[in-house]
Amino acid sequence: MSEIKRAIYPGTFDPITNGHVDIITRASSMFDEIIVAVADNPKKNPMFTVEQRIEMAKKPVQALENVKVIGFSSLLVDLSDKLNANIVIRGIRAVSDFEYEFQMGYANASLKKELETIFLMPSLEYAFISSSIVRSLLPFNGKIEHLVPHCILENIQSNLTKKVL
Repeated sequence: MSEIKRAIYPGTFDPITNGHVDIITRASSMFDEIIVAVADNPKKNPMFTVEQRIEMAKKPVQALENVKVIGFSSLLVDLSDKLNANIVIRGIRAVSDFEYEFQMGYANASLKKELETIFLMPSLEYAFISSSIVRSLLPFNGKIEHLVPHCILENIQSNLTKKVL
């Protein structure tokens, strides 16, 4: 029996975007299992709690049977040991993303030699989308419907309303 090809797609997903979902969907056809790992890193000062981000990340991928969404607050290499997954998926949109991800990939490999990082480019229509762009539009009621999965728009609005109250 061959070993399951399990990959981790880690990120803050604050919030998950159509670009993230594009990467997850495409990666799900390349691997037996994809674990979307939502990072609980308070130093990044996320707009949404880790629980909210996990809930939002689950919605657009629920039809993908080989995708699971979890939260984590450890080193990625420790998570990879726990999950028996030696492949990390990272999305890159531009050269600036590549420089950062390249460094992180090498840092992870220095901690765990067998951990491989695979870079996927989002489909062209999503290449400009980032969670940062979405977050920058929210305080001004900017249009985000084309940037995030429709199934999480209500979550975003409800979470923002709670913060204002």
